[in-house]
Amino acid sequence: MPKNIDKKKKILTRYALVVAVMLVVAVFIVAWAAKIVFTPEGKKWREVGEKETVIRDRVILPNRGNIFTHDGKLLASSEPLYGIYIDFWADGLKKDTLVKYTEALSKGLDDMFRDRTAGQYRSILLNGYKQKENEAQQIAANKAKGIDKKVKIRTRYVRLVKRDISYVELKEIRKLPFLNQRSNRSGMIAEEKNSRKKPFGSLATRTVGSIYKDMSMGGASGLELKFDSLLRGVPGVKNRQKIQGKWMDVVEIPAEDGYDIVTTLDADIQDISERALRNKLIEIDAESGCAVIMEVKTGEIKGIVNLDRIRTGVYAEGNPNVFSYMNEPGSTFKTVTVLAALEEGAIAPTDSFHVGNGLYTHNRRVVRDHYWTRGEDRGYLTVKEGMEVSSNVVMTKIALKAYQDHPEKFTERIDKMGLTKSLKWDVPLKGIEGTSQIRHPNDKANPWSKTTLAWMSFGYETQVPPIYLLMFYNALANKGKMLKPFIAKELYKDGRLTKTFDPEVVNPSIASKKSIDMVHDMLLGVIERGTAKVVKSDYFPIAGKTGTAQIASGGGYSGHFVSFCGYFPADEPKYTCFVGIRKPKGIPSGGGMAGMVFKNIAEQTYVRNTRLTTKDCRLDSTLIKLPTIKNGLWAKNQLVLKELGYAPKAPDKKTEWVQIKNDSTSYHPQTLELIDNLVPNVKGMGARDALYLLEKSGLRVNMTGAGRVVSQSFGPGKKIVRGTTIGLVLQ
Repeated sequence: MPKNIDKKKKILTRYALVVAVMLVVAVFIVAWAAKIVFTPEGKKWREVGEKETVIRDRVILPNRGNIFTHDGKLLASSEPLYGIYIDFWADGLKKDTLVKYTEALSKGLDDMFRDRTAGQYRSILLNGYKQKENEAQQIAANKAKGIDKKVKIRTRYVRLVKRDISYVELKEIRKLPFLNQRSNRSGMIAEEKNSRKKPFGSLATRTVGSIYKDMSMGGASGLELKFDSLLRGVPGVKNRQKIQGKWMDVVEIPAEDGYDIVTTLDADIQDISERALRNKLIEIDAESGCAVIMEVKTGEIKGIVNLDRIRTGVYAEGNPNVFSYMNEPGSTFKTVTVLAALEEGAIAPTDSFHVGNGLYTHNRRVVRDHYWTRGEDRGYLTVKEGMEVSSNVVMTKIALKAYQDHPEKFTERIDKMGLTKSLKWDVPLKGIEGTSQIRHPNDKANPWSKTTLAWMSFGYETQVPPIYLLMFYNALANKGKMLKPFIAKELYKDGRLTKTFDPEVVNPSIASKKSIDMVHDMLLGVIERGTAKVVKSDYFPIAGKTGTAQIASGGGYSGHFVSFCGYFPADEPKYTCFVGIRKPKGIPSGGGMAGMVFKNIAEQTYVRNTRLTTKDCRLDSTLIKLPTIKNGLWAKNQLVLKELGYAPKAPDKKTEWVQIKNDSTSYHPQTLELIDNLVPNVKGMGARDALYLLEKSGLRVNMTGAGRVVSQSFGPGKKIVRGTTIGLVLQ
């Protein structure tokens, strides 16, 4: 028994000793921790630790808001892109593994991006690691010598792929040999960046605007600049922290994405307007042009085009011409003169004025009508006839009759209409752009002369940009109610509607109903019998006015500005449109040049809203050929053909996709071959089917136009490079 007691005492003694040692160690640890926490030395070590494992206060860029058409089509969006780098100092990156996979990786990168050869990629990888070894050796040598000199590290972030790549390409690059490992072993760094993408390409690009190359600087022009503070969002803050040998982002303050903007623009009308204007500019080799179309009742701009000549036959969106054309408007201003005189009660549409051979001298200056060189005597013209044939002499005599004794009343009447009201537009401008410059008799800075009133009456000695003329003619179509044309319609935040921009009423009534009705009748006459007979449509009535003005330059005149402004259908106006063309080649014609663009826009817009029934499309005595059916899914085409009353033969092979050929009496579906990794043939397809096939193949799609695909930038059968963008043109 005593032996057992002695043994037990020894065990307890040892146990006590172990506990005592552990307590001493614990006290030491606590004391050391306290020293680290509370003393200046501890602060020093914490800073060293953080310096090695934490990179503080890195900015998180928010996603810039999207810009949409009125029906939700993307005009501009933020797209994440990635810069691909190699960190040769990554903890798990081993030389033998890198060398083992260099050949396969270099070839894979060459096949995917084509920006460097396989040999160049090989050099980047091997030379990069060799340089890292040299840097490590220099650091070790300095340490051995006790030299406190920093070695510049150049191999921490080495650019591997020249350009920034898409998320689809990022997923593909992570499948390549060596890069398919964890980042601390491969050393690959994918640095996320924001970029701006315009799915519709150049469509309305000047109005949508641009951003600076450095996205943090925000918008540079157009809507991107006007609404920059809303679109850009609020940056966040993150720390980059090393956890278990791997760098990870720890978000401190999350970024707040920008607002989305829904515009009034209609992609189809925009495309119609752009193609109509561009085709005419190319035909007449004009310096530049603009076209803008808006809804009568709402003031919503549905299409706005600004084209400048880059070189012969090539036009692109440049200056905001709809707002910045500060020309003398010419004959489109005659409508203002007639409406003002009617409101004064000074004239009636049937009043007549002597025009003779088209020459009239007023205060030693000669007013000329466009026919004066023919030597014909037209005798007297009524106010209505004067408008129809665009007589400068008639306009001069109207203005003198109504305002010669009190010219200030003319400018006051124009002011009262709203043509000189200062307005803020959705497109940012500089200086006097987008503001009417109407002369006043009491303006000492720009003295009123004895001939100013006469020349103002037919659109000279004044500057009215297209946007104001559009607003004025729209008021005529809208029974006198003048609305400010606008583009930004709604704001959304995180998918929720936060604000709606209502139409701004500039003037509830620019004139009496009686006067407006008389002017409306005159504008119909311009199309039926006057200078714009070529604008007459077989489908609906149009009302409007031509304009042809010389452009003031260096104290004289150089070139012409031709224009047409009107609305349609004239009996129940839905749209108002202005077209202006600057410095066309050949004989200038407001009707034959600008008017024809207007007609094309009007008819295509009108037909766009016309729907035929299936019965209307069936072959009968009125149809000389079968209606064209789009290529695409065979199942959907079968439904269409069944509705048309046809039972075509099935394709020669069982297939999901077909091309539809037809002769004068029947349809012939043919199998559409789809081969993996080759670009499919989407010509003749609608947008939905083409988009589905191409995106399924790994391509991004940029579409322009509406209807069927008529061309694709990558030909059918070409090898697919996943993530690249293919352009489609639809008509």
